[in-house]
Amino acid sequence: MFKTLDDLPEEGRLLVRIDVNSPVENGEVQDNRRFSRHAETLRELADDGYTLGVLAHQGRPGRDTFVSLEQHAEILSSHLEREIQYVPDTYGEDALEAIRDLSGGEILLLENVRMIDEELADRTPEAHADSAFVETLSGEFNAYVNDAYSTAHRGHASIVGFPQVMDAYAGRVMEAEYEANSAIQEREFDGHVSMALGGTKADDLIHVMERVDDTVDTFLMGGIVGELFLRAAGHDVGYDVEDTDFFDEQWAEQEDTIRELLDSYGDRIRLPVDLAYEDDAGERAEVAVEGVEKGTSFLDVGSETVGEYEAVVADSEAVFVKGALGVFEDERFADGTVGILEAIARTDCFSVVGGGDTSRSIEIYGMDEGDFSHVSIAGGAYVRALTGESLVAIEALEE
Repeated sequence: MFKTLDDLPEEGRLLVRIDVNSPVENGEVQDNRRFSRHAETLRELADDGYTLGVLAHQGRPGRDTFVSLEQHAEILSSHLEREIQYVPDTYGEDALEAIRDLSGGEILLLENVRMIDEELADRTPEAHADSAFVETLSGEFNAYVNDAYSTAHRGHASIVGFPQVMDAYAGRVMEAEYEANSAIQEREFDGHVSMALGGTKADDLIHVMERVDDTVDTFLMGGIVGELFLRAAGHDVGYDVEDTDFFDEQWAEQEDTIRELLDSYGDRIRLPVDLAYEDDAGERAEVAVEGVEKGTSFLDVGSETVGEYEAVVADSEAVFVKGALGVFEDERFADGTVGILEAIARTDCFSVVGGGDTSRSIEIYGMDEGDFSHVSIAGGAYVRALTGESLVAIEALEE
C-alpha cells in the first residue's frame, strides 16, 4: 500500500499534483467538484504549515480547452478562502524564483504542465525521472504528493516521474478515490449487488461487465450502450438516425461481444422496456421498446424502466453507477439518471457513483452528496478501478 498524508514528516516543502482539468466555455474555466475536493487537501497541508508548489494540467495541445492555469488559481483561491499564487511558468527561472520566495503555509500554482514537451513524452517512469522537468523541480521540494486520481492511469512525467526520485505520498483525494473505486474488486458483499451502466462507450462498459461478473448480480442498462444491447436483443433501435454517429461504428465493432454477453448473462442484464424522445412539440414523449421502429433519437430511458430499475436498487446491498442513462443535462431527459440516483439516496446501500460527468447530475439536481458512499470525480481511472486493472500512478506510489 502507498503512504498517505498521515505519514508525512512534520514540516517541509511539498510538490503536489492535483487534477482540476475542467470544461472551458467561451474561454472561461468552469468551477466543478474537482476544485472543492482538491482544495480540501491543499487546505489541510497549508494549515499544517507546509510550503506547497502545485502542478496541474488543463486540456491538450491543439484543443480549445488548452489554456493557462491563471483562472484555476482564482477558483482554487475562492474555495480555500486564501490566496493561491500563480506563475505562468512551470520549471524555468520565473517558476524557480517564485518557488524559492514561498514560506510555510503559502501555495503556488505552476503553469499547465502540458505546456511543456516533457509531460506528454512517451517514456518509461525512469526516463521521465531523468527529464529536466523532474530533475529541476524535485530539487526544490522535500517530498511529492499525488492527489490526482483522475489521471492515475496516465504515465505522464508529473504522475510517474517524481516518485522515482522523491519520497512520495497519496493525497486525500487519491486515497479516498482509490479505496472506494476499488471496493468492487476488494470487498465482499453478502446481499444483492447492482450496477447501472450507461453513457456512450460500449467498449468501456463491456470490459467492466466481463471483469465484475463474479460480484455484480444485476446490470441495469441505459444510454447509448443500452440501445446497442436492445438491438442485439432484436429490437429496432440502436442505430444512427438524424445524422448521429453514436451507434453503427460501435455495433460493427462490438456486435458479437454484446450478443455473447446477452446469451451468457441472461436475466442478469436488465434492458429498458421503454424509451424517451423529443416530440414535434419539443416535449418529452415515451414509447414502449416492444414493436417500436426507430425514427428519431432516443434521449433517455422511459418511466416504466425507471420504476423497474428503482425496485432493483431498493433491494441491493451495493450499487455502482458508471455513466448516465440519458441526456441528463436536459431536464426533460434526466428521469433515468436522476431516478437511479434518488433511489440509491433513499437506501442504506454502499454506493459509488462515477463515470465522466455523471456525478455532476447530483449537483445539478440538488441531491445531497452525503447520501452516497462515494461520488467519484474520475473517468478513465474509475473504469480501470472497476475492472481491477493497474493504475500507473498507484504503482509509482507503492514502489
